[in-house]
Amino acid sequence: MKLSAVKDHLEAMLDLPFVLDNGDRVPDHFHVTEVGLITRHFIDCGGTARKERQVNFQLWVAQDEDHRLKPQKLLRIIELSEQTLGPLEDLEVEVEYQAETIGRYQLEFEGNAFRLVAKRTDCLAKDQCGIPADKMPATARQASHKSKVSLAALSSDSGCCQPGGGCC
Repeated sequence: MKLSAVKDHLEAMLDLPFVLDNGDRVPDHFHVTEVGLITRHFIDCGGTARKERQVNFQLWVAQDEDHRLKPQKLLRIIELSEQTLGPLEDLEVEVEYQAETIGRYQLEFEGNAFRLVAKRTDCLAKDQCGIPADKMPATARQASHKSKVSLAALSSDSGCCQPGGGCC
C-alpha cells in the first residue's frame, strides 16, 4: 500500500486496528516508534545492482495498556516525519512488528483495519540461477535496477571464491 492510501484511510478512521495475517490483532496499546525512509542498495545473485525505497513504520507494544494511538495522531506523526526527513514521496509502506522476532510486513487495508501481510524472500535472478521459467511464480518481484555487474568481474586473482578455493 502506498503512503497516500494510508493517509486517506487514516483520515476516515476513528480507531486504528492492525491485524496480522493469522487474524491476531496487534494489541490496541501499540506505539508507532518510527516512521522512516528506507533505501536498500544491493546486488542480486545474478549480478544486477538494485535500489529499493520505501516508507517504514515500526509498531511496538509496551506495558502501558492505557495507551491508544488514534488515526489523527498517526497522521500528525507522518506529517512531522515529512517535515524532518523531507518529502516521503508516494512510496510503498512496510511495517516492522515484533511478535516473537522482528517481522517485516506489507500493508493492506481490509474492512476497517490495516492488515500486516508477511513478506517473503525471492530470487530476483531466476533466469540466471537455472530456475526454469515454468517454476517461476507469475508474480515474481521486479525491482528497478541501475546497472549490471558481472560476478566474475568481482572475483579476485587469489582464487578464494572459486571452486576449490577454500572459502566455503
